[in-house]
Amino acid sequence: MNLKQKKILFLSASFFGYEKAIMKRLRELGAEVDFFNERPSDSLLSKGIIRVKSALYQKKINRYYHKILKLTEGKNYDYFLLIKGETVPCFFLEKFKDRNPSAIKIFYSYDAATEYPKFLKLYPYFDRNFTFEPADAKKYQLHFRPLFFLNEYLVSEGKDQPKNDIAFIGSAHTDRYLIGEKVREFCDKLNLKPFFYYYAPGKTAFVLKKIFDKNLKQFDMKKLSFKKLKHSEIAEIYKDSFSVMDINKPFQKGLTMRTFEALASGKKLLTTNSDIKYYPFYEPENIHILDRNQLSLEAGFFNTEFKRIDADVLDKMSLDSWLHCLFFESQDEYWGINNLKFN
Repeated sequence: MNLKQKKILFLSASFFGYEKAIMKRLRELGAEVDFFNERPSDSLLSKGIIRVKSALYQKKINRYYHKILKLTEGKNYDYFLLIKGETVPCFFLEKFKDRNPSAIKIFYSYDAATEYPKFLKLYPYFDRNFTFEPADAKKYQLHFRPLFFLNEYLVSEGKDQPKNDIAFIGSAHTDRYLIGEKVREFCDKLNLKPFFYYYAPGKTAFVLKKIFDKNLKQFDMKKLSFKKLKHSEIAEIYKDSFSVMDINKPFQKGLTMRTFEALASGKKLLTTNSDIKYYPFYEPENIHILDRNQLSLEAGFFNTEFKRIDADVLDKMSLDSWLHCLFFESQDEYWGINNLKFN
């Protein structure tokens, strides 16, 4: 993967430090990277306005992107990588294309178009459109590429006697808490030791959200944390756990980052995403699919060891493979997007 002396304009929303890891790896591969946060601000108020009524914020967004145009004038980029695409205005994309006619423009989404319909307006501006959502790839003729794991999670072996039987670390949203509490009840019955870490970026915002979201009404605030864990901290918790639980958003079928991090850590996975059985790395010995509507845990799943994933398959799940896919060669065939079993 040769990116030496290639100039890349990289725009991404802030998402738990993954954008920094991507930028760091691109630079290690020899690229000259100019990075800008896709949002003018990461404050809770700004994020809320952008999500609910971005028109109220449009003047600030426009000023921000005019500033980026000024800062990047005359750079002659080889690539433009956009991840998320929640706020980027069309005038910016048009101006970038005019200034950099030979640049390859790449868009990647780790959200579904049903949640962010703006994506449909962005696709025509890009040479390569990628999504982690199988349904979007099929419906809109996009390249399909699942997410990845960072090398912090890649360990050869765990502890002989892990402290936790099940670990869950994730943002507090949708029905995660309701499912987590049901799993906790099963843990009590099966004498399993759970570890739950529900994260929210701010107490006030969560309290307001709790008023309007029926899934959060029962949330015990004592079980909520406002500290964002570092990847090194999460990796250490996984290392000290037998299995990791993943609860995807009900309206998304694309696999979460947690899926890849858990398996790279050599940990068994419990997930509410039934589509996982169509991926190349699926092994029923390693992965237990949870039915949201009829949850159940089987003691036998915790009595057998993790089945080691083939090195070639694990490599395809890595950040380097993800970058190679976006910049050089798509992997639609490998990831099986033409498999009609995908919903």
